[in-house]
Amino acid sequence: MKNFWAELPRPFFALAPLANVTDAAFRRLIAKYSKPGALYVTYTEFVSADGLMLAGQEGRAKLMRDLEFCETERPVVAQFFTATPEHMERAAALAQELGFDGVDINMGCPDKTIEKQGAGAMVMQNPELAVRLIAAAKRGAPNLPVSVKTRLGYNKDILDEWLPALLAAKPAAITIHARTRKEMSKVPARWERVKRAVEIRNETGNKTLILGNGDLKDLADAGKKIKDSGADGAMLGRAVFGRPWLFAEEKFSEKSLDPFRRLNILVEHTKLFEELLGDIKNFAIMKKHFKAYVEGFPGAKELRMRLMETTNAAEVEKVIKTFLKTAL
Repeated sequence: MKNFWAELPRPFFALAPLANVTDAAFRRLIAKYSKPGALYVTYTEFVSADGLMLAGQEGRAKLMRDLEFCETERPVVAQFFTATPEHMERAAALAQELGFDGVDINMGCPDKTIEKQGAGAMVMQNPELAVRLIAAAKRGAPNLPVSVKTRLGYNKDILDEWLPALLAAKPAAITIHARTRKEMSKVPARWERVKRAVEIRNETGNKTLILGNGDLKDLADAGKKIKDSGADGAMLGRAVFGRPWLFAEEKFSEKSLDPFRRLNILVEHTKLFEELLGDIKNFAIMKKHFKAYVEGFPGAKELRMRLMETTNAAEVEKVIKTFLKTAL
């Protein structure tokens, strides 16, 4: 088995799998503006392993679109969720067949629809199932490293019981979102618990890598928290909104990104979204990016209001071109 995790220099970073955010279009844009830069691992949006195995032809085809990636995204990991080991095994086999560098199992998503399936964060209530899911992924993709993304616990912090159960299954890496499912993102991430996760890993003599996740502002902040906690790496999520250059900030600093350049990247983003996903996803999904791109300069609020009324990339480009001619 080729384990890319073991070859990564320390520290390293990872792009969080955010539903309807880090889709194929945004990931491709991030790869363009962030590589070469800081080394980071790319994750797909999470994909339903149950859907891949049980959906009809049309439904499965849509899910397969979430598993499309370009070579510049490597190393790239396919993330799946399910409560059925057999489906995880087959999804992992598919990831290996498609040429992914790794497989990740979501054991932390608080979405109620996913929890009703016994998947996502619900798996934290069933350590035995967690171990079976890891084993199933390993069987399905014997040539790929298997990792896990999870939280401190469901209703309360059970890291000291939960993490050893995961470590016993020997995944290549575990990402710890430093909050419980109950806390969602309503409280500050407790990075001292990531430090405790590293201690637990070390006490077991396990070689599983530990990544921390939660409230990371940028690479400098992530680097400091990695150093303080002893983690091997960090996963950044919300920090990437409107900042596809996030992982190359040293050479592509925000100081060099004047509003003109940033707004033109937004136009590029919307066009790429339409090109790659316009036939299966509503353009309204793009609007969650507008505020992140359009802020911090005179007229930003008014421009955002106009952009929120757009329905396609051509309209976005027209609004922005008009603004740039008159305002900047």
